[in-house]
Amino acid sequence: MTAHYAARSAGSGLTGSAPDAGFAEYLNSPGVLEVLQSDAVRAPGPSVPIREITADGPSATVTVRIYGEERGGGGPGLVWLHGGGFVTGNLDIPESDYVARVLADAGTPVLSVNYRLARDGVTFPIPHEDTLAGWFWARNNAESLGLDPDLLCLGGAGAGGNLATGASLYLMDAGEPLPAKLLLAYPFVHAELPEPALTPNEKVMAALPRRLRFTIEDCLRVAENYIGGPVSMASSYAMPGYADLAGLPPTALLACEYDDALGSCERFAADLEQAGVPVRFFLAKNAVRGHLHHAAGLPEIKPALDFLIHELSTVASQ
Repeated sequence: MTAHYAARSAGSGLTGSAPDAGFAEYLNSPGVLEVLQSDAVRAPGPSVPIREITADGPSATVTVRIYGEERGGGGPGLVWLHGGGFVTGNLDIPESDYVARVLADAGTPVLSVNYRLARDGVTFPIPHEDTLAGWFWARNNAESLGLDPDLLCLGGAGAGGNLATGASLYLMDAGEPLPAKLLLAYPFVHAELPEPALTPNEKVMAALPRRLRFTIEDCLRVAENYIGGPVSMASSYAMPGYADLAGLPPTALLACEYDDALGSCERFAADLEQAGVPVRFFLAKNAVRGHLHHAAGLPEIKPALDFLIHELSTVASQ
């Protein structure tokens, strides 16, 4: 499963080759679907220093796991949030732990936030508040970690991308310092799924197991569960795809070719550009939704991680 990427910067338009019909045959290769569906980490990731702290939030303390060496002289750092539709995931899943290890090993410390999940009566704004608690702790303690608070970035995958964007909108409205950059992997930002410009191969999509799909019905169900009611009652912090995006920081956006929500990523990138936000858009060819999770430890994930590493390495030069 070789991943290829198409890049887009503000005003340049989406590019990319046609979907690869051969991916359908790849899915039928022995063991491929088992690997894609597995929650097991195929490789532990680089060994980096790790410690945990707790950050005080409005209604609870939030655990933040810090990856990487304390650095001298200041530099960028990343506050990261895993995905899982707001109802699954924790600091140990590959989309959180493996990704954080790789990015920290490449030179950028990562602070991974263990926000509360939307289960057992938990709804918005609790995960949103937990995200902000982690962000404010990171911002207030950046210098003690050897980081430059003005170079601190914020990002996440799936639902974590929603939380990172919603938190940034709040910071902007509150007049607080913004992240230096947003790093978003297949973020969940729309309650309804726009049609993609690059239509995935239907044969490939049909071959995907149900757990690797994210249908229109799934999207609405996830949104209503997180919001705690009808989508019509959602604030822009809960569903940031419908917000006024002007003023958000430069954004790096990673999308997956075989993702029912590809159109949402494309629309969000276009809306950011329209709002005057600098955007770098990378399309992961032959990748499924949850790419950072399902391909963790495999060579196929390297281009996606290289994209994130590159985006972090350019923060200081913006």
